Amino acid sequence: MSEVVTHSARTAGPALLASLDPLLREWLPRQRWFAGKGRPVTGFTLVAATELLPVNAKLGLLHLLVRAHQPLVPLQTAAAHPADCYQLLIGVRETLPPRLAPALIGHLEEGPLAGRTVYEALHDPRPADVLLEALRTRARVGELRFERDMRQEIRSELVPRMVTSEQSNSSVVYGDTFILKLLRRIVPGTNPDLELPLMLAREGCPRVPAPAGWMMADLASCDDSYVLGVLQPFVQGASDGWELALRELAKGEDFGAEARALGRATAEVHTALARALPTVTLGRPQLELLVAGMTQRLEAAAQAVPALRRYAPGLRSAFAALADLAAEGRTWTAQRIHGDLHLGQCLRSPDGEWSLIDFEGEPSKSLTERRLPQPIVRDVAGMLRSFDYAAHAHHPTEPDWACLCRAAYCAGYAEFSGVDPRTDPVLLRAYETDKAVYEVVYEARHRPDWLPVPLAAIRRLAANDDAP
Repeated sequence: MSEVVTHSARTAGPALLASLDPLLREWLPRQRWFAGKGRPVTGFTLVAATELLPVNAKLGLLHLLVRAHQPLVPLQTAAAHPADCYQLLIGVRETLPPRLAPALIGHLEEGPLAGRTVYEALHDPRPADVLLEALRTRARVGELRFERDMRQEIRSELVPRMVTSEQSNSSVVYGDTFILKLLRRIVPGTNPDLELPLMLAREGCPRVPAPAGWMMADLASCDDSYVLGVLQPFVQGASDGWELALRELAKGEDFGAEARALGRATAEVHTALARALPTVTLGRPQLELLVAGMTQRLEAAAQAVPALRRYAPGLRSAFAALADLAAEGRTWTAQRIHGDLHLGQCLRSPDGEWSLIDFEGEPSKSLTERRLPQPIVRDVAGMLRSFDYAAHAHHPTEPDWACLCRAAYCAGYAEFSGVDPRTDPVLLRAYETDKAVYEVVYEARHRPDWLPVPLAAIRRLAANDDAP
């Protein structure tokens, strides 16, 4: 780390941000991980700036935390929803070599970096090397803190490559040994994407790669630290669950054995989380709040997507049935869960073992919401919906395939946990309905061609029909 500057960036301040502002206004909304799409960026506030490589050298590296200001959406208040804070890693060069052309942010004409070119640094091996070396040596650079698990060896000189597939964050793979996930939209507090894998590692759960290192920001202006990134072992040769399911579908192969193994792996993770962290009992007051939230989301979705309105009465019955059970005195156990489980959050290693990854939860929700104990069927419902999506992504669609996978997954879950999620059909239907309603709104806004997929589930759930 001899090249890393050990204090906050000399270029920090209004002049730096003013010079970057017009470039970032154009570049930031084009990024897959930018959360405020559809609204213009009206300005930025600099939260922190740190030089990781001196910007006056041939190659500089700036770490920035910036707030992006945008017009409020209807019914939103500035106090309730402050400007999102983003983590940026900006490389600084006089000119970009052709291989880095896709990473270009722009050329600066004025300010502290006038005459230099700035770009997305994660595409460049040298800046990516700096991050790994900082983790390896547990460096502290300005307000940035790099930590690691000393029981895991982190070798230097691992060749980095940026993962180019679409993600809600950014990832760099180091020599097929580690993968560094850098969170883009960040908030202060305990992030479950670090918290839960650390807990599971302490429990000895092999289904989740144990964090080898993590990046933090300790800002003088904030009582809580920010989790910036997590380094985990890279599962070499692993298949993404979504891509694997689609490949097997294309070949006409049965996926039941894999779905069953994945159900067992999910149960192992849930069981370990229940050991590691407190569980709670949900009674009538808690269920009334839960049902009210589901119902409100349905009403808002029906207003936003007219195709949903004819099914709204049947969907409300899914939530009302759950409220009725709670009124009769039924209770449920809630615990920490994955929070955003689907096939794309699962990896199958070459030896056939499944791992669960990405415990961040739904990024649109607050950290407080993401860390609340919830019934395990919320995760189960997410996976059941994912099988349905895979079946409809194949042409022609394969609804029977989805049904077989759903049944095998629940059976695998029961094999380890002793409890089949299907034995609580009212709770499962409510959570699957809530998930399908969310999907309808998402697809209507972002991928209209996919809207028939959740609408097919909506028809089934509104009729309370388990047939394909």
